[in-house]
Amino acid sequence: MTSIIKQTAKASINAVIGIMRWLKFLRDFAEFRRLAHTSKTRVAIFWRDRYPCLHDNVASTGFDRHYVYHTAWAARVIKQTKPQVHVDISSSLYFSGIVSAFCPIRFYDVRPAHIVLPNLESGAADLQRLPFDDGSIKSLSCMHVIEHIGLGRYGDALDPDGDLKAISELKRVLAPGANFLFVAPIGRPRIAFNAHRIYAFEQIREYFSELEMHQFALIPDKAEEGGLVYQATREMADKQVYGCGCFWFRKT
Repeated sequence: MTSIIKQTAKASINAVIGIMRWLKFLRDFAEFRRLAHTSKTRVAIFWRDRYPCLHDNVASTGFDRHYVYHTAWAARVIKQTKPQVHVDISSSLYFSGIVSAFCPIRFYDVRPAHIVLPNLESGAADLQRLPFDDGSIKSLSCMHVIEHIGLGRYGDALDPDGDLKAISELKRVLAPGANFLFVAPIGRPRIAFNAHRIYAFEQIREYFSELEMHQFALIPDKAEEGGLVYQATREMADKQVYGCGCFWFRKT
């Protein structure tokens, strides 16, 4: 009963906030139109052209901590390692688009991206059957992807071991001496069907036991624990609920 009361109260508060934001929008529209008429603005303003944005008047810029920090981490590693070409499998396309400014990128996804940028190629690839020879890739990334494989979210076949099969493929294509950037949710192991899996730190270490872990960075659940924590520990990772683990592996 207490939970229902709290939910009802929260819904009522949100409704009041929504009404207040709409009232402010109406006042602002009327005032802007008055000012435009007074200054003889270059473009006429009409109610039919309105496009209410009611949630952007905030004190600070919000952002997705996982996706801003992990792509920033990976871009810095690529800048440091300076590969002749980097291959990315299904990570954020923003990452490939930005990094292509200083490094040739080949981006692959089961749903290829129709993007046109210098230094950026895009192709189709199934992460469980990668179209590359054994030991052929010297610089590879697959970030915030593995946790989805086999859950059906993106039209893939249901497979409880889909992520493990994809991991085997990633390891198969790595060349000797290759750098591999891997990112996945870290914390208490569980499956949040059909969105994603969360892994324990030791699970990831076990899955990639053949590789040397050169660096582990953590994006904690709570902002007060840090943004991107370099040289994070297993103990820090194990305390997370839905943290983000950034692993830089090398195939020695």
